[in-house]
Amino acid sequence: MIRRAWQLACFYLLLLGLGLASLAWNLVAALMLPVVPRRRAQAIGRHVVASSYRAFWNLAAGFGLMEVDSQALDRLNDGATGLVVVANHPSMVDALLIVARLRRGVCIMKGDLMRNVFLGAGARIARYIPNDSPRTMLRHAIATLREGAQLVMFPEGTRTEAGAMLNRFRPGVTAIAHKAGVPIQTVFIETDSPYLRKGWPIWRVPPFPMAFTLRLGERFEPREGAALPLDELEAYFRNELCKKELALKERT
Repeated sequence: MIRRAWQLACFYLLLLGLGLASLAWNLVAALMLPVVPRRRAQAIGRHVVASSYRAFWNLAAGFGLMEVDSQALDRLNDGATGLVVVANHPSMVDALLIVARLRRGVCIMKGDLMRNVFLGAGARIARYIPNDSPRTMLRHAIATLREGAQLVMFPEGTRTEAGAMLNRFRPGVTAIAHKAGVPIQTVFIETDSPYLRKGWPIWRVPPFPMAFTLRLGERFEPREGAALPLDELEAYFRNELCKKELALKERT
């Protein structure tokens, strides 16, 4: 009972702290946007996002709320060229877990979130990409990748439906990588936590600790002439997730 009360207190305090920290950074970012040179502001913005979320996950782990194994993604920082980082999407925290490990991480965000008081200025200073216009989004994504960014994308388009292994992939990710001439790096997010899955509100308390493992999959290098077929990418994800599920069943 005491342990559960402690976990509940830590859970809500961390959510409150995250909201206040996001608001504070957005105020700072809003002041920086008009005066700091674009590339300098972009580097600062991406560094703040990555280091802040990395600290947040470490703090949550320290309080016994989470177990996060994502160090494998650090290897993606070795190069300086653009990279499309493609992952499955079980939970709303997926993007934040990934960008916490990437030095040049960029996300595609809903336009409404880019204008959100808690996220907007911080996302704009890091040069995240709004999805209001597909054509504009495509142009910005390609330009960002050619500058050496690590673009995080979820081909499912939304969080995985309850009871499903994977949603059908939506077009776009392979075309963006092909037009930018960059590889696609697959990432697998494994979790048994229901937190922030479809229909789970942010304030609803999940079982603790929430365990998340992020592992690197195959890297698909650019092909001459045509983009990697979307069906091939989806089939690869399904096959890998099936193998993992079978391995877990054999252990039990």
